[in-house]
Amino acid sequence: MKWAANQGIVLPAVLADVEISLEYFTVHFTVEEPSDCFRAEVMEDNGRSWEDSCVEIFLQNPSNPEEYFNFETTSRGHLLAAHGTGRNDREVLSSTDIAKVVRVKQLASVAGNLVGWGMTVRIPASIFGLKSFEGITLKGNLYKCADKAKAPHYLSAFEVDTEKPDFHRPEFFKEFI
Repeated sequence: MKWAANQGIVLPAVLADVEISLEYFTVHFTVEEPSDCFRAEVMEDNGRSWEDSCVEIFLQNPSNPEEYFNFETTSRGHLLAAHGTGRNDREVLSSTDIAKVVRVKQLASVAGNLVGWGMTVRIPASIFGLKSFEGITLKGNLYKCADKAKAPHYLSAFEVDTEKPDFHRPEFFKEFI
């Protein structure tokens, strides 16, 4: 990434495997990051997930393309989930809806200066008010960050052409195939 915030540090390596079934949008994340990039302090859902080592899924709402959802999962499996039309008008999902988002974590491991961890996130079509994803086009982006780590960093699957890191930019969303 060209963002100044990423300059001068060794960035995490992130692999993301996306699956779209009738019932779920699933992303399997595998992360390997320098220990300075790793942080795990958030202890609850709808906490400040972006401050920890976190993987994020932003999806345009297929039921209402004017808004998008963000699903931000820490390495411990705690989830912040919200929707709205922009950064400042987010409505946090209820604990009932958050419980519908399946999270399967791979325990963190340490090898030298590297921390490895993984997270699978399964988002049901029902979160968007849909019975299934059949015939639906899904657009969005995937991110990795840790704002409060010793080495803060910001990564995106699809380019976000902004001067500073800014994940709340649906104009840069791409279609998941």
